[in-house]
Amino acid sequence: MEPSSSNTGFIQQQPVINNQFYDDVSYQRVTRLFLPSDILDKITPDAAQIGQEVLSQQVFDWVTDAEHNQPYLRGNGRDSFGKPKSELVVGEGWRKLQDYGFKKGVVALNYDTDHGPYTRLVQFLRCHLWEASCANTLCPAAMQDGAARLLQRHLFTSAAKKLSPIEREVFQNAYSHLTSRDPTKTWTSGQWMTERTGGSDVSQTETVATYDPFPSSAPVPLASQSESIPLGPWSISGFKWFSSATDSHMTILLARTHPSKGVSAFFAPMRRHNPSLVSHTGESGNGTELNGITIQRLKHKIGTQSLPTAELELKGMRGWLIGEEGKGIQEISTILNITRVHTTVSSMGYLGRSLGIARSFALVRPVGMGKGKRIALSSHPLHMRTLANMTTDYHGMMLLTFYTIHALGLDERSLPSNQAATKVPTPPKELVQPLLRVLSSLHKSYVCETTVPLVYGCMEALGGVGYMQNVESEHLNISRLFRDCCVGAIWEGTTDVLASDTLRALKHPLSGKQSVQALDWLILSSKNAGLVEEWQVLKNKIDTGKQEELLPEARGLVFRIAEIIISVLYLVDAEADPGVEIEAMCARFMEKKGFSVYEAPGKRAREGGLKLDQAIVYGAGKDLAQGAKL
Repeated sequence: MEPSSSNTGFIQQQPVINNQFYDDVSYQRVTRLFLPSDILDKITPDAAQIGQEVLSQQVFDWVTDAEHNQPYLRGNGRDSFGKPKSELVVGEGWRKLQDYGFKKGVVALNYDTDHGPYTRLVQFLRCHLWEASCANTLCPAAMQDGAARLLQRHLFTSAAKKLSPIEREVFQNAYSHLTSRDPTKTWTSGQWMTERTGGSDVSQTETVATYDPFPSSAPVPLASQSESIPLGPWSISGFKWFSSATDSHMTILLARTHPSKGVSAFFAPMRRHNPSLVSHTGESGNGTELNGITIQRLKHKIGTQSLPTAELELKGMRGWLIGEEGKGIQEISTILNITRVHTTVSSMGYLGRSLGIARSFALVRPVGMGKGKRIALSSHPLHMRTLANMTTDYHGMMLLTFYTIHALGLDERSLPSNQAATKVPTPPKELVQPLLRVLSSLHKSYVCETTVPLVYGCMEALGGVGYMQNVESEHLNISRLFRDCCVGAIWEGTTDVLASDTLRALKHPLSGKQSVQALDWLILSSKNAGLVEEWQVLKNKIDTGKQEELLPEARGLVFRIAEIIISVLYLVDAEADPGVEIEAMCARFMEKKGFSVYEAPGKRAREGGLKLDQAIVYGAGKDLAQGAKL
């Protein structure tokens, strides 16, 4: 026997993380289910390339840099002589990751590419691959996307008639920046709602906007000298308690204009031109400063540490009213529909990557089975059953998430009459918005809460090494993914807030019946008696119960509806692309959730052993012989 040392003896073989575009069986099934074959063929080369590039050492080096060189305020917010100076500094890795996302069009694709109602699906399938490698740069991109969609609605629909020529110019300029792929021109956006009085509840907003146009006798001050874009006529003051994307170029924010009116929505640039500023070299005339904004302090968080999040004090910030006074909630809801999907896709991206790491680790990790026998972890029956169960939950949430994106795409672009439809249930045009109104809150409430323990389970699947930071092997750093994943169930509405919002949508006196009807249509389309019966019980409770009486049960009610929808979509997937693995996953999911499986496919296959579990985890026909050095 030879004793081991720091450099001799057993040293674990490094797992190889494979391109998720091909390696993630659930991802492959979702692309085939939701996209027409001609669109899938068209987008495959570029998406597959992204799947490979996001696993490159260069990208992981940027991630490590972004995590290590975290945002800070130069001089803690003051210069050497004590003068306030809110100068935010972000690391090189953060900037490089943002630039990569801009070039790949993570936002722009939805606005400069036309795949009809499938454009959103293509966009978010690409984002799914990028999430776990982007070091949270997709957070400001999410708000960039929401702001672009909001301005698009005001520029290119009937709402455009209400814009003055100067408002049109200002909005068009911002929209062009938001939808650019050129890193030197692309803008990200903030979304400032949260104050000390509340986050999702904006009814007590203390930020005040006053209409105070500049005198006509003098030139209007500029936001940008090079583009001659004027500052807005509204002066905005207040305190924003939690603002992510502090390094953004603009923001959409809420403020009050009158005590008797609701909150209003405003667009404001982050910086403004100040010709009187003198640089440290004595140059003047071209200076810019923050637009009435003071960065009070940066937040220190358990996760998303590369993302600059701050408290902001606004004094005389200049902005432009979006829409009508008092209608800010309606305006901001356009953004929330987008950002909530982005948040859910980020949670799924973290889980997809975590499962990919767990799969790869199991292939190369040897474990003992007693009496001197050693096998790869990928051949351990209990471990494979655990990963198969996690994969089953993951695929169910992938189906729910991308069905919500399917509805979002239909809401933005109607299905052309000559476009070949997929096998996914496509609601009648009049039910698209009512269905999306429910799914927007429901899918985030369910998915972002459920993914957290599953990502933790992947961390556990690596044993002690999973609990390490692993910055020296960034591609294995599930602990970072876990920390970042935890925020999904909090921002853009906590689990309970969104469960309450879903209930509110179903009980709304004007549109609630349509939303219930949309769910009715979707669930009845399954023709599964067990699911229909379960839904009828819930539907009756919703129809007959008062909102305040149902509120304590909102989380359970919403989660049960989500599980019914997932089961419906599992049945659709199993029928569209049958196989023993998907049929077993469908049956196992429905059985786990207490649904009758007598009508579900593969009810016998759910009892399958190691080979079936391996097929669920790795895909049918996967060669596992490459495994561990035993």
